[in-house]
Amino acid sequence: MDIDELDISPEVKRGLADRGFTEMFPIQEQAIPRMLEGSNIIGQAKTGTGKTAAFGVPMIERLDWGAEGVQGLILAPTRELAVQIADDLSSYGKYTPLRVLTIYGGVSIERQINELRRGVHIVVGTPGRLMDHMRRGTLELRKIRALVLDEADRMLDMGFIDDIEWILRHTPDDKQASLWSATIDDRTRRLSTRYIPDAEMIIVSKDEIAVETIDQRFMRVAVYEKFDILTRVLDYLKIDRCLIFCRRRTTVDRVMGQLKRAGYDAEALHGQLSQARREGVLNQFREAKVSILVATEVAARGLDIIDVPFIINYDIPDDPLMYFHRIGRTARAGKAGTAITFVTYEEEIELARIEALTGTRITKMTLPPDFLL
Repeated sequence: MDIDELDISPEVKRGLADRGFTEMFPIQEQAIPRMLEGSNIIGQAKTGTGKTAAFGVPMIERLDWGAEGVQGLILAPTRELAVQIADDLSSYGKYTPLRVLTIYGGVSIERQINELRRGVHIVVGTPGRLMDHMRRGTLELRKIRALVLDEADRMLDMGFIDDIEWILRHTPDDKQASLWSATIDDRTRRLSTRYIPDAEMIIVSKDEIAVETIDQRFMRVAVYEKFDILTRVLDYLKIDRCLIFCRRRTTVDRVMGQLKRAGYDAEALHGQLSQARREGVLNQFREAKVSILVATEVAARGLDIIDVPFIINYDIPDDPLMYFHRIGRTARAGKAGTAITFVTYEEEIELARIEALTGTRITKMTLPPDFLL
């Protein structure tokens, strides 16, 4: 189904067009029409194939531009995900009066209070800081028309269940609600049964990684030759935009420094950086002011980084499941991508586990003259 076929405002269609949306992806095609009709939704869907638009477009359409107060609330497990959701919603509604505010800890609460006083339509936030505002009386949820719990399984893993339930009890019964989770287990079922009545179930299989659009390769390397091979791959494939994943923060810093000294445009992203620094680096990468981002797993989940044609796993991930999250940063929004994984001779078993998990064959790759085998 084309975006143009949706019964949504011309302004939102224009915002989606600016983002390159034409045909809807499965999760959008299943969710958006039902949510426009007012249905509550339980969605089993992972990051990376338009989930934000699936719940964001109906939320924007439900807003009453003439009404005061917060009308839309989205709960997210991390600051990074909250910021990205807010950025996406702002782009969908760029031709409308939409005002979106992110609320999370670690930054000045006064600025958030001032923004709330000026008036916002949608709040995207993490549970702890949302509760802080509610207790202060700076955030009122009585006028909420639409509620979203995104990556609910992660929020439950992080111990937010009591916070989430406390927040939900302060929202109106007649709101539209949706819950999105990579896995629908007993915990998410209980939460949805209690707070999202008469919900319709939507399941999108393998939505995190469009495996058929990712060219998956691996290279056998010795530890001591990794960086040399990395630069040769960058040069031979003329890679001008990529994400390089390392297991350890110290490796990230070392590889980033080596790349800079070798003349490459690179920055680092890991959990030891300040929140402001991380957001600054991410914005530079999104805006193509930095071409190579060297990162730990902090960038592998929850961050909607698009238009990354190459993923290089400098270190094979400790957890085979993390391979999905890493390479899911490429081949987004229907685009093709290439994932290259460096595998030392001691890591053959890890490669076999990943192949079993993905159900696909990862092709061996060598340097010239026999570059692709």
